[in-house]
Amino acid sequence: MKKRSQIKLTQLRLIVVAWLLVGLFMSVYDHLVLHTANSQGPSELYSFEFSLILNLGSAFLGALLGGSFLVFYVNVKYPDKPYRKTILAVGTSYLLIILFIMLVIGVISVQIRTGKSFSDPVAQQAFKLFLLDSSRAKNILVWFLVVAFTQFLLQINTKLGPGELYNLIQGKYHTALEEKKIFMFLDINASTSIAEQLGDEQYHEFLKDFFADITNPILDNKGEIYQYVGDEVVVAWQYENGIENSQCLRCFFDIKQQIQHNRAKYLHRYGVVPSFKAGLHCGKVVAGEVGILKRDVTYSGNVLNTTSRIQSMCKEFKEEVIASADLLAELCLVNNFVAQTLGSIKLRGKEQEIVLSTVKPFTLL
Repeated sequence: MKKRSQIKLTQLRLIVVAWLLVGLFMSVYDHLVLHTANSQGPSELYSFEFSLILNLGSAFLGALLGGSFLVFYVNVKYPDKPYRKTILAVGTSYLLIILFIMLVIGVISVQIRTGKSFSDPVAQQAFKLFLLDSSRAKNILVWFLVVAFTQFLLQINTKLGPGELYNLIQGKYHTALEEKKIFMFLDINASTSIAEQLGDEQYHEFLKDFFADITNPILDNKGEIYQYVGDEVVVAWQYENGIENSQCLRCFFDIKQQIQHNRAKYLHRYGVVPSFKAGLHCGKVVAGEVGILKRDVTYSGNVLNTTSRIQSMCKEFKEEVIASADLLAELCLVNNFVAQTLGSIKLRGKEQEIVLSTVKPFTLL
């Protein structure tokens, strides 16, 4: 299963669990309110067990239908739309979903309560009373707020990156941690001339399309988008994920294939197809939260600076991807990639030399 699909299924599972907890909370809250001194007490038809089943059933159906709609449709179709626009689309659609759920739950519940089939007039009258009960309006309002908050969290998670919201809440990086990472610095070729040719606004749209198109290849190869810096994107891997099936290298060529697949789109919109170069390196970094008014998780260490310098060597050697010997020694390149040594190079600003190699897919040689 592709990484992007795993992320969506994880989000859906979390929504199902969270909404079931909301259904449980609503049942307990209603029960407590009905038994306060200011209440006239529950009606003779009230049953906590039945109310619990009703709320949990509604929450489960709503999570499957509404949650799937949020994860697999809204956040795919409207990934770059403002929250106010997505909430309008979500709210309208969710009203239709909740009405459908109310009809299904209502038909089932009145037959259980009356012990009669839905074609019986007694069951039909009970169904009308079910729909007209004021608690239906209360439930619609509560679930509308739950859906709005869920979509808000999904967008925050998208902005921060998969799993980063949980890490921030958990405080994983509140104290700096040392981690072994693989980094790829990927930069668009001739970006200055392209920017002059397109103008500021169109160049922004060009970058926006490029960054959107490379996202799925990065996710599918278990990479994390660490940051965008102008026309450059920095991709990071947990060490084990990056070396697995040489995914850190495979990612570059999957991105290249994806851009070629969209070649016609770029030529039509901008008259140019983006080409790019990349440098890869691995090593230990320190990860931790920084900032007061705006908090962020950053990586620091010599590895990032070295990776950036490696990427800058692509232009000098006229190669599209260069990796360090330290990284290549950890990868299994047999029948997948072929490395050609460029020699021991002293990078700008560095005292020690580093062995670099260019890498090509085996099928291209």
